[in-house]
Amino acid sequence: MIGSIAGDIIGSVYEFNNIKTKAFPLFSPLSRFTDDTVLTIALANAIISGIPYVESIREFGRAYPSAGYGGSFKNWLFSENTTPYNSWGNGSAMRVSPVGFAFNSIDDVLKEARLSAEITHNHPEGIKGAQATALAIYLARKGADRDMIKKEIHDRLNYDLDRSVDEIRVNYTFDVSCQGTVPEAIICFLESRSYEDAIRNAISLGGDSDTLACITGGISEAFYGAVPEDIIKRVKEILPDDLMNIVNNFYKKFMN
Repeated sequence: MIGSIAGDIIGSVYEFNNIKTKAFPLFSPLSRFTDDTVLTIALANAIISGIPYVESIREFGRAYPSAGYGGSFKNWLFSENTTPYNSWGNGSAMRVSPVGFAFNSIDDVLKEARLSAEITHNHPEGIKGAQATALAIYLARKGADRDMIKKEIHDRLNYDLDRSVDEIRVNYTFDVSCQGTVPEAIICFLESRSYEDAIRNAISLGGDSDTLACITGGISEAFYGAVPEDIIKRVKEILPDDLMNIVNNFYKKFMN
């Protein structure tokens, strides 16, 4: 899960200042956590505590009101009405990594990813993006190789993963949809050779950089087994204690 958070933080400075190269500093004085991190930790809290996803999302979202939420989500967050708003945005996928790490069968992962998504993102594409991300994380942590992860995601969710990072990068632009973010993020993992390489792939596409790197980062952590210690150290320096405590508790319960 910290792989997703680190991706968000690293990508934060490039979200509205896109780059098309893998040569960039991972951190800067402007690096920060965004809504991707807040909502990822909110889902982790729900899984640890057993409270409904919707309650935890609203609690943490309201506690960090300036994290950078999209307009529709922010309206939902501060409304008394908890009805989902049929979103196909990538917010369902950016927050779902705890599901992939916590549950222990494909059926459970797909079910919980759907439940975590549909509180807001009840459009089929919003649900599909969350399920693809969580499934990739689950398969990676269970020891599946790249070919198996690619095949399972394609066969179950029909994403086109037969493109390269270089091919995507040429014409890729800012895209907040699941269908325009999640396949690309998975490809960035599939083509990587380390956690850091995967993050550099994701951000080099341009586009919604923090969310691309957040999704890629969760899958890459599961596959490579750990996030480099120097990156974890910077994350701990940036995250406030209340959020970091939940990360630590999640690792103790689900990730040793």
